[in-house]
This record gives sequence, C-alpha cells and structure tokens, in this order.
Amino acid sequence: MKNVSIYAEDEIIVNGNLLVVDGKITGVYKQNEQPKSYPSPLKIVDGSNLNAIPGFIDGHIHGANGSDVMDATEEALDSMASVLPVEGTTSFLATTITQSVENIDKALINVAKYENKRGYAEVIGVHLEGPFIEKSKKGAQPEQHIMKPNIEQFEKWQALSGNKIKTITMAPEHDEDGTFIRHLYDAGINVSAGHTSTDFAGMQKAVSHGVRQVTHLCNAMSGIHHRDIGVVGAAFELEELRAELIADGIHVSTDMLNLIYKNVGRERLILITDAMRAKCLQPGNYELGGQPVVVTEDRAVLEDGTLAGSILKLQDGAKQMLQLPEVSIQDVIEMASVNPAKQLNVFDRKGSITVGKDADILLVDHDLTIHTTICRGVIA
Repeated sequence: MKNVSIYAEDEIIVNGNLLVVDGKITGVYKQNEQPKSYPSPLKIVDGSNLNAIPGFIDGHIHGANGSDVMDATEEALDSMASVLPVEGTTSFLATTITQSVENIDKALINVAKYENKRGYAEVIGVHLEGPFIEKSKKGAQPEQHIMKPNIEQFEKWQALSGNKIKTITMAPEHDEDGTFIRHLYDAGINVSAGHTSTDFAGMQKAVSHGVRQVTHLCNAMSGIHHRDIGVVGAAFELEELRAELIADGIHVSTDMLNLIYKNVGRERLILITDAMRAKCLQPGNYELGGQPVVVTEDRAVLEDGTLAGSILKLQDGAKQMLQLPEVSIQDVIEMASVNPAKQLNVFDRKGSITVGKDADILLVDHDLTIHTTICRGVIA
C-alpha cells in the first residue's frame, strides 16, 4: 500500500507505505523509506488522498444481513462476517441474547466449531449478553429466560464455546457478595454491568469485585439523578470502567453523546452497534430472541415500542462521533479499534497499525467514508 496517510500507534505518517505479507503487517514506512525486498507476487494498492486506519472491532453485535448469532448455524455467522467489512468492521464478538439454556447451548457450540473465512470479518469470541440480568431493565431481552448468576452454568457454557466467551453482560445487584463476578474476573472474562438497576454504590462494589465495563451506556440501566448518579454516573466517575456506546443518535441523543464524550473521554469509550438481523436489509417485520420486531428506516422496536437492538453500521456510529466538536479521527480510532482490542485482550494482534499485527486496515477519507477494507491481509 503506497502514498497513504498512516494512522500508526504514535504518529501520523503522511505519504507513507505499508507492506503486508501473509495477513500480517510486516513494514510501516515513511515517505522516502522502502522495504529491502518485496514478496512475489506483489499487489500494490494506491492510497493517494486516503488515510489508513485500523479496522473496527464490534464487541457487541447480535446479527446483520438477515442472520443472527442465535440462529446457531455456520451460514448465519458467514452471512454476518461477509457483510460487516462494508461498514469497516474487521472483527467482532458474536453476541447471544437471553434465551433458553438449550438455545444458548446451540449458539455457543456453533461459534466453537466455526472457522473464520479469508476476506471476512473475524469472529474473535462471544459476548454472552444475559441471561443473568435484572428483569425490570430487561429491554428487549425475553423475561421468561432470565436467571440468577450461576457459576456452574457459566462454566458449562464456557466449555461449550471452546473457551471463547470473552465478555459477559450481567446485573451486579444479583451477585451481592461478588462471588460470581470475582470468579469470572479471575478467569480473564470481561465482566460488563448491563440491564441493571443498581445504584452508584452498587457499581462501586461491583468494580471492587471485578466489573470493568458498562454495556450500551445509558440504555437499560439507572441514569444520573440528583440524589444518586447511578450506573451512568459510575461510567463517568470510575476510572476502572470502559463503556460501550451505541452512537446512532437514537439510543443516545447527540447532546448526550457530547456530554458522555466530555466526561468519559476517548480512552474509556467503546463504540458498538448492538445490531440485530435487520441491519443491511429493508424496513419490515423481523424477530429478536423469538420476539417480533418492527424495523423502520432508522430503528428497530418491539411491539410496545421498546428499542430492540439497532440497525446501526459501525462506520455510521464513527461518523456520528466525528461530528462532535472535540472529536478527531485519532479519537474515533481509540473508541472503535484501540479500546475494544485492549478490553478484549487482543491488542497484541489487533487494534492498531504496527508491525507484527493482523493486517486489519481501512482506507478512509477525511469524513471516514470507507473506500477499502482489508481483513487479515485480504481485500474484503
């Protein structure tokens, strides 16, 4: 890749060159630098007037392109992984929903045996959203399948997944002594507070036990009140926490996005989509977790009007953040690439453009319109 502005880890290299061999970044060169040798055959990509940034990582996505993780088929994951590079997503967590034990079993077994395909976004693990959540904050999660935190059940699911569960969303108020959270934290699981009614003191206690993330900030949780700042306030105040954010202007208004950015900052925000199967499709009637969902031009809702995930494309969420007064492309890279990679412990191979990492690269213009997506060295 030549003549491209490279957003590397510590600098922007203008008119730089990138060398990719066997799916890895093997050289990052300044304008007058060249590799000593080239692989054969060599494909040259001209990046003139474009920026090379790291691929986006979506740590919370249920479906896209007519498919859902809970379909529990190879074809469903293929369908998602094949379309996500269009929006800049080069890797993602296959996200489950609160469902029967048997249906969650099937989805996890499917991820365990799934083989990632060349030129597709990479499934890097599982986000287990529920079923250990609070019923009063269930959102679009089916209430009849909600259960109390259960270490034995989690360990069964982790075994079925092939140890691929990387993140779990749970309500910390249902684990008062912290036994469940500490068990997961000690096992290296990213424990995220979500679908929870706990207060600020509850979040302080949860963080002491090992909670390190907040799921879709502002949605399905206690908000900021003048007598208790709740989970949202905890995301503002507790430096140990990173927070997912659905930046579609619907789940969180533009004014609130700006307030969140000013208070949480680029170092602790993680852009996600929380998308369901209708993303990339026409408005109409769909389903999520066995529940009917109505999809319009800009949102997905249950029959009672409750938001049911999103149809957001991660590129559009990134653009929404870029429109905020203080946000630059470097800031978006932190939120959409660097932070999720660090939170999921894959920053050694993803999340930035540097020698030795996977060649997950986007060629974008200055408003983040994507011109080319490269997944592990393959133009997708």
